[in-house]
Amino acid sequence: MMNERQGLIVYVHQLKNAKSLRKYGHVLYISRKQKYVVLYCDQDDIDNLTVKLQRLPFVKDVVPSYRPFVKTEYENAKPDKAKEYDYKVGL
Repeated sequence: MMNERQGLIVYVHQLKNAKSLRKYGHVLYISRKQKYVVLYCDQDDIDNLTVKLQRLPFVKDVVPSYRPFVKTEYENAKPDKAKEYDYKVGL
């Protein structure tokens, strides 16, 4: 059984300490220009982990990702008639 995962965006003061965030979850991306780290962990641990991360001295802010809660299946999506005609012609 797979665990539900959720991303955390952790803003840091310096990137020197970004590697130490690996022990809290799976580090997916580190932005050097904007100084943030994208960290994935289990959804059950999100609340405890945000409190732990905010207590660290090199962390500015922790923002949870809302991607698991956004609906990705669309209803009543009708294709455009002009595009449908172009695909049938084989241009």
